[in-house]
Amino acid sequence: MLAVIKVRGSNKTEPGIRRAFQELRLNKNNHLVLVDESQVGQVKKAKDYVTWGEIDEEHLVRLLQERGRMTGNKPLDETVLKELGFGTFKDVASKLLDGSLKVKDIDSMKPIFRMNPPKRGYHSTKRTFNLKGALGYRGKDINKLIDAMLEGGKSGQGEN
Repeated sequence: MLAVIKVRGSNKTEPGIRRAFQELRLNKNNHLVLVDESQVGQVKKAKDYVTWGEIDEEHLVRLLQERGRMTGNKPLDETVLKELGFGTFKDVASKLLDGSLKVKDIDSMKPIFRMNPPKRGYHSTKRTFNLKGALGYRGKDINKLIDAMLEGGKSGQGEN
């Protein structure tokens, strides 16, 4: 299971890349989607605008808890999971990672996770991750970016 995050805006891009964004459901910056290995071609087509890597179970559980939404913008919580026939967030995350469950199989769950910009920002949005940028394949380091994005919305709260 790959986590794909849109980093750059897609204004003035070629139609093939815009089509990849539509198929991946990446409409705005800082949106995160979970894709399986079969969609790697679409991800690589949009490689100059997105970053991606393998998400682990711990971060997937945290992502579902903090950013998971149902239709009507209702938060995804334990009671909703029980109504849908799932146990805990950990059960859902393990089923998603082993491939026995897909995001689209969870009724009325939005396939997009709206994230905040990362705390302390992206490095360069024009260079690849290998060259100290924000774009391209990250591998397991995507989990660090997800942590920074989950913390990004908490900065500045309660400070005067």
